[in-house]
Amino acid sequence: MEKTWRWFGRKDRITLDMLRQIGVEGIVTSLHDVPNGEIWTSEAIEEVKSYIESFGLRWSVVESLPVSESIKYGGPDRDRLIENYKVSLANLGKAGIKTVVYNFMPVIDWIRTDLNYKLPNGTYTLFFDKIRFAYFDCYILNRPDAENDYSAEEMEQVNELKKTITDEERNELVNTIIVKTQGFVNENFKGNVSKPVELFNDLLALYRGIDKQQLRENLKYFLNEVVPVAQQYGVNLCIHPDDPPFPVLGLPRIVGNTEDIEWILKAVDIPNNGFTFCAGSLSSGLHNDVPAMAQKFARRTHFVHLRSTDVAENGNFIEASHLEGRGHLVELVRIFEREHPGLPMRVDHGKLMLDDVEKSDNPGYSFYGRMYALAEVSGIMAAVRNS
Repeated sequence: MEKTWRWFGRKDRITLDMLRQIGVEGIVTSLHDVPNGEIWTSEAIEEVKSYIESFGLRWSVVESLPVSESIKYGGPDRDRLIENYKVSLANLGKAGIKTVVYNFMPVIDWIRTDLNYKLPNGTYTLFFDKIRFAYFDCYILNRPDAENDYSAEEMEQVNELKKTITDEERNELVNTIIVKTQGFVNENFKGNVSKPVELFNDLLALYRGIDKQQLRENLKYFLNEVVPVAQQYGVNLCIHPDDPPFPVLGLPRIVGNTEDIEWILKAVDIPNNGFTFCAGSLSSGLHNDVPAMAQKFARRTHFVHLRSTDVAENGNFIEASHLEGRGHLVELVRIFEREHPGLPMRVDHGKLMLDDVEKSDNPGYSFYGRMYALAEVSGIMAAVRNS
């Protein structure tokens, strides 16, 4: 497997020279300054590609070429936005960049309720607390009928939390779920968002009346248009699974289990319509057998995210060590090396540790934690190759 690293462009404090020194082979990045829906020009692509190559590295994966919200909910301008997407795909293919990640998660990308959950060894990690998330849903967003999405026992705990939660904790939930996390992965929340809850509710309203079947049809409409372009230019499109892989905030999720993935791959049944196998996202759903999914979808997987989670019976989950948890990364490396050798992979959501604690890295994307994880996974890869 090719060892890659998500890099956030020249503004990233983690430099390409640093990455070269720790054994990274390929770079995973995006044109972060291009607004969603606008065309990625050949000139802009070549400029980034040449800069990466000047360090002896290569631009292995685009993560992500974002799908505009209007495409997801089927807005009146989706055809224009899809045409722009097709031009960007073609330009990437002509530049020799052949792996493109995207997601089809409505409104919100990955969700956590704590970005600095302290572990016994003094490091920090990402954590999802279902009761705090339900409180955010019911009493911060005040989403109509939100309580119907939770059990009576869960709502009892939510109402107990309501009695004790402080204003500071409420504000931190908003910053964590909307501002800090979405600010670097989702165009909807970039810049100075003065009223994040109001903006969030406005975006949720765009999906009123859209159920899982309709969102699937909107995805199929998109795929029917863009996959032929990807095929023409030799680009592999890789949809990312939902994180977490179950419905949230009244929004449908359509990439959360084996049946979902089968539906997507059959919707346009050619190899260029593929999958990003994110072991962390998939493992945070107790319904998913992650190694079995890897075996089933290995040939249609074009990119792998190697991370893992531990999940409690109450639905809470936490990022696990890359050697432990429900992701079963050792077994995944065995499967992918056997079934689809040469895939690009990157470690993800490393622990926050050492003096990175004082730095302002994007959540889950500090240097030392990911370097530590890369060393662990490199050892797994070496052991698998030599076994």
